[in-house]
Amino acid sequence: MNIKIVCLFMASLAFLIQSCSEPVKTDLTQTAFIPKPVSVTATGTAFEVNNSTIIYVQNGAEELMKTAEILAAKIGKATEKITIQPVQEAPSKGIYIAVEASDELGAEGYELTIDKKLITIKGTDPAGCFYGVQTFLQTLPANLASGEAIYVPTGTIRDYPVYAYRGMMLDVSRHFFPKEDVKKVIDMLAAYKINIFHLHLSDDQGWRIEIKSWPKLTEIGGSTQVGGGEGGYYTQEDYKEIVQYAMDRSITIVPEIDMPGHTNAALASYAELNCDGKARDHYTGTEVGFSSLCTDKEITYEFIDDVVRELAEITPGPYFHIGGDESLSTKHDDYVYFVNRVQKIVEQYGKKVIGWDEIANAELIDNATIQFWANEKNTKLGVEKGAQVIMSPARYAYLDMQYDSTTHLGLHWAAYIEVDRGYNWDPAKLVEGITQENIKGIEAPLWAETITNLDEIEYMVFPRISGYAEIGWTPAEQRDWESYKLRLAKHGKRFEKMEIDYYKSKLVPWEE
Repeated sequence: MNIKIVCLFMASLAFLIQSCSEPVKTDLTQTAFIPKPVSVTATGTAFEVNNSTIIYVQNGAEELMKTAEILAAKIGKATEKITIQPVQEAPSKGIYIAVEASDELGAEGYELTIDKKLITIKGTDPAGCFYGVQTFLQTLPANLASGEAIYVPTGTIRDYPVYAYRGMMLDVSRHFFPKEDVKKVIDMLAAYKINIFHLHLSDDQGWRIEIKSWPKLTEIGGSTQVGGGEGGYYTQEDYKEIVQYAMDRSITIVPEIDMPGHTNAALASYAELNCDGKARDHYTGTEVGFSSLCTDKEITYEFIDDVVRELAEITPGPYFHIGGDESLSTKHDDYVYFVNRVQKIVEQYGKKVIGWDEIANAELIDNATIQFWANEKNTKLGVEKGAQVIMSPARYAYLDMQYDSTTHLGLHWAAYIEVDRGYNWDPAKLVEGITQENIKGIEAPLWAETITNLDEIEYMVFPRISGYAEIGWTPAEQRDWESYKLRLAKHGKRFEKMEIDYYKSKLVPWEE
C-alpha cells in the first residue's frame, strides 16, 4: 500500500477515535473567553496540537522568547516536548508569534489566526503578543493531560483593550505575604490580561520594602503585622525579582508608600519623623487616621527623598503611588503643603504620581493620576485640575469586601460585593462628569486586615477579578451579566487547575 495513503488513513483514524470519545470542537465563537474579545469569527475546522508542534518566534524579537517559553510550558503538560525556534519569516505550520504594528488595533492589541496547520499570534507590541497567547490558552482544555490529542477550533480573533490601565492592588502591609505567594498572584492576574500590580508597601502595621539608607524601617517597622504576628519584608533583591517576574508577564509593578498618614510603622522606626521627637509604639490593630509624618520638619522630606530615590531606581515602571488617603490627623493646610512637595520629589526621580482621591486637594503636577475610591467631589476636583482617574470605587471594586453576610473573610463597610455586583458597573458612567476620556483605567484593591495567607487571597480575589479584567478590557456595550456568568461557569475548572481556592458563587452555574 502507498505510504502516503497509510499515513492519511492513520491520521483520519486518530481523528475519528478522538471524535467518538469527545467531539472535536470546531466553532471558535463558542469558546468561553474572559475577557470577551472585540471580535471572534469561526471557520469550522480544527488545529491539532501534538508532540511535533513547534513554536516559532520572530527572529530578533528577544522580548517574545519569555512569552514563547510560558506558552511552551503550558502546552508541554500534554505533549512530550515543545520546541521554540526563531525564524526570519512565518512558517507553513506550527505556532508563530510576531510583532506587527497596527493602527487599527493599537497598543496591546493582537490578532490570533488559527488555521488547520498554522496558528499565528501577531501583537502590535510584545504585550499584545502575550495577551494573544493568553487568549489562545483559553481555547485549550482546562485539564490538559499527557498523551491526549488536543484540537483547537479555527478562526480569527481581533482584540484590543478599552483601558490602558487594568490593575489589582495587594496590601502586604497589614499582613505580609512571601514573594513566592506574590508571584502566584501575578500568574493568576496575567491569565486574565491584568497589566498593573499595585503593591501597598507601607502602612501603620508594617513597612515591607528595604530602604538601605534607613535600615530601621524594616528592622523595626517590618517586624510585626495585624494581630501581632512576626511580619516580614522584601529585600531590594526580592523586589527586583518580583518586578522582573511581572514584566515577563506584561505586568507593571506600581509601588505605594502611603503618606503622610498610615505611617505608624515608619514613626515607630525613627523618632525624628515625629513632631515630638519620640518614636511611636508598634501598632497591630486596624483603626485608621491616627498617624502622620511631621510635615514641617525638613528631615521628613529628606526621608521621603531617600525612599523615593531608592525605590524608583529598582522600579522600571512609570508610576509611583504616594498614598495620601485618610490623613485625618494632618491639618488641611499641612496636608496640601506636604503633597505639593512630595509630588515634586517623585517627579524629580522620573516617575508619574498616583495618589488616592484626597490628593486632589493639592496643586496637582502634570501627569498626576487620582485613584477614586470614595470621594466623588475630590475626584471631580482632580479632573478639573487636569488629572486622569483610576476607578477603584470601594462599593463595587474592593476585593476585601465580603461577598455576602455569610462570608467568613473580609469586611462590609462599603458594601457586600457579590460576583454580579462586582461585574455590573461601567467606569465611564459611575460618577457624573467623569467620562471615558478622563479615565486611565480600573483597579481592584485587596486590603489585608483579615487576609493572612495565599488561600485567603485567592478566595477574595477569584472569581471577581475576572469580571474586573473584563470591565477593563471589553467595551461596555459588549458586556452583560447573563452571558458573562455562563462563560465564567466554564472557568471554574481553570481555577481548579491553577489551584485557586475560589468562591463558588451560587449566582454562577459552575460546570462540574
